[in-house]
Amino acid sequence: MTIEKVSLTEEKETLLITLYSKAGESLLPDSLLQDRFAAEAVSKIDYDFAKLKIDRDLMIGVAMRAHILDGWTRDFIARHPDATVLHLGCGLDSRIFRIDPPPGIRWFDVDYPEVVALRRRLYPEREGYSLIGASVTDPAWLGEVPADRPALILAEGLLPYIAEEEVPRLLRRLTEHVASGELAFDGYSWLGLWFIGNQPSVRATGATLHWALDDPRELQAQVPRLELMTVLMAYDPDGYDPQQLARMSWPARLAVSVFTAIAPLARLGRLLRYRF
Repeated sequence: MTIEKVSLTEEKETLLITLYSKAGESLLPDSLLQDRFAAEAVSKIDYDFAKLKIDRDLMIGVAMRAHILDGWTRDFIARHPDATVLHLGCGLDSRIFRIDPPPGIRWFDVDYPEVVALRRRLYPEREGYSLIGASVTDPAWLGEVPADRPALILAEGLLPYIAEEEVPRLLRRLTEHVASGELAFDGYSWLGLWFIGNQPSVRATGATLHWALDDPRELQAQVPRLELMTVLMAYDPDGYDPQQLARMSWPARLAVSVFTAIAPLARLGRLLRYRF
């Protein structure tokens, strides 16, 4: 087995946080995500994951977020068998392999060229699957994406790392290119952004965060084609399985109870879905 030496910095290095979290959760006996692809990828990477200080609670939290986005993806594909899935800032996420979309789905994973090159060495090719090596804010790559299919645009753990003025510009460009579809991402208030930036795992990478969203409806004014569909507060029982919270440590469960009971804290992080 070839071992890949990984040298990433700042926001690019944060992709290793989500990869290792999903891989670690998938090795737990009661795994929700069961992402063997992530676990296999980690086993092929030469990197000091210990410096990221990823604990079981973070693994479970990341897996819960990914599981909901996976569910939204499956739902969209079921309603649109001719869909395009556009996964922005894909990092080393193995969502396409977890979902295993049927023939007829076009799937595009987009990330920096060096990240895409690493993906090619870690994951297999498959029919209907394309990799685009570019910054997501570069307008040039969008010409490779079909404009005449309904599209699901996914941005997990991406938008906070993009410059504040670039996010609405990017989303306008995407929603103007594609005739119709949905947009799903994790959005954070300014207070939430501060909390994320001070997490030991993020601080270890030196990454900085720039974009926050206090009110999800604000984005509709900035990107006129968007219409808000779904708002899931962090650990909202309407979307998150309480049995998964029970897997966390008691201090983490206590923190979740406090955060969900106080409105400004409950809005620190949300999963958001829009239609256009």
